[in-house]
Amino acid sequence: MRPYIIINAAISADGKLSTRERCQVPISGSEDFARVDRMRADCDAILVGIGTVLADDPSLTVKSPALREERKNRKADENPVRIVLDSDAQTPTTADILRKGEGKRIIAVSEKADPERMEALGEYAEVITSGEDTVDLCSFVQELGNRKIKTLMVEGGGTVIWSFLSQGLFDELHVYLGSMIIGGKTAPTLADGEGFVDQSLFPRLTLDHVGQMDDGVLIRWKRRE
Repeated sequence: MRPYIIINAAISADGKLSTRERCQVPISGSEDFARVDRMRADCDAILVGIGTVLADDPSLTVKSPALREERKNRKADENPVRIVLDSDAQTPTTADILRKGEGKRIIAVSEKADPERMEALGEYAEVITSGEDTVDLCSFVQELGNRKIKTLMVEGGGTVIWSFLSQGLFDELHVYLGSMIIGGKTAPTLADGEGFVDQSLFPRLTLDHVGQMDDGVLIRWKRRE
């Protein structure tokens, strides 16, 4: 059984994740940062794509000492398992996600990934091969379930989020809508990718919560069966 999957993202009022140069922008504020930190602490694993690693170099650690201590009291690592979808094994061995904070790491690659790169990454993370040219997401999340990962938080970016949405591999979608306009037709959006050509394939959502947070709005949906 696959994990319970929560997709979380912050977007501008015009639906952008970052600028057209893919420069990270602080869209939300301290209240939302605390919410995301709480989510990280509560989940078994966090996942991003290689694009996010190369552009932002995130550590994906739990920032609050109190939340880290809470995890340790549950006999868990200070940080959830940190996962990178990286079909070609491009993750730099100097990346913060591999270097900062205790806890397990997983790099998901495809069969076409360079063996030498896989071996180098294997010094810092468990490397799991799934799929021929790109990571087979369905198979990979099933493997995470087999490893007793019950809750998975997907933090993006847009291409990764699209992959989960388009394959129906999610249970909740949390979006912080910020009070700014970023603009740019090539700026990344919440669900980049090919897009659906058939309306019958659109994932349908059930509104679960709407509330003001910082200067924006937090919206939570659940996937409609």
